[in-house]
Amino acid sequence: MISIKKLAESPGLTSVPPTYTFTPNPNDHPVSDDPKDSIPVIDFALFTSGTLDQRSKLVHDLGKACQDWGFFMVINHGVPESQMKAMIKACGEFFNLTEEEKQEFAGKHVLDPIRCGTSFNASADKVLFWRDFLKVFVHPKFHSPTTPSGFREILLEYSKRTRKLTLDLLEGISVSLGLEDGYMEKAMNLESGLQILAANLYPPCPEPEVAMGMPSHSDHGLLTLLIHNGISGLQVQHKGKWINVNSIPNAFVVNIGDHLEIVSNGRYKSVLHRATVNEKATRISIATVYGPSLDTVVSPAPELVYLETNPPAFKGMKYREYLEMQQSNKLDGKSCLHHVRNLAA
Repeated sequence: MISIKKLAESPGLTSVPPTYTFTPNPNDHPVSDDPKDSIPVIDFALFTSGTLDQRSKLVHDLGKACQDWGFFMVINHGVPESQMKAMIKACGEFFNLTEEEKQEFAGKHVLDPIRCGTSFNASADKVLFWRDFLKVFVHPKFHSPTTPSGFREILLEYSKRTRKLTLDLLEGISVSLGLEDGYMEKAMNLESGLQILAANLYPPCPEPEVAMGMPSHSDHGLLTLLIHNGISGLQVQHKGKWINVNSIPNAFVVNIGDHLEIVSNGRYKSVLHRATVNEKATRISIATVYGPSLDTVVSPAPELVYLETNPPAFKGMKYREYLEMQQSNKLDGKSCLHHVRNLAA
């Protein structure tokens, strides 16, 4: 299957091929551009260098953002802007490789440590998405494509920096849930936790109103950190509306994954989001997904379960099994999370 990049660059392309054409849903939620509908902003400098009172307020604000939105922006996070820009540039260079060069990293299984392709799961998708991707496992064992030149070094440094930020965020979120110190790190075996970098390329589309970059879905894992090249396209579902996310320069957009919803016993919920496309500019986004170790059985934290008033909302399942289930099927909202939900809860 050819990449979307190559298709989009076809001379004289004026319409979207039928295999990429979505029928718009007349019952879809409206899209909001209202500035009042913007996702919360967390100033993370207060967590690492603020007073006890400032840190306590930040933990409260973090918990509120998780509970009310499931999405938030993080500023003053300690990752240099130069590294964020270098990672976006390097991913752009990867997507500019020839089809033959990229084919070397095609991968066959969802747990292959390096895998590039188009759409989401082209063998299961009924309609293909206007998206090329590169997915790389960078922890617990670091992997990287061998080309383009310099990619490995940039990816290694970026992965280390974002990993530290994510562990700090998870610590703050754990405190906001009232869990004991170090609970998340021990219960989720984060020392061997899976960290995946997923780079997405959304080329200009001749008919953006009938194509989709990525459909409505939630993420596996605990947290996802996202950066992009300044071209917007992310929409988040909130209170019956799709909200356009216009992120602050040099900020990370962070969202809760399905496994944090499970650990919190439903207190913090993963949120549906999607990627739209446009007809003028190429969008590159880079999502880094952080999860437990592959062999960790993820279930609600015992401290958040009260059998009579708040029974366990989810059954335990190995992260590896959940990941294989989600990545091997077509994306369908939060359908994978429903598989582990205790219907009686």
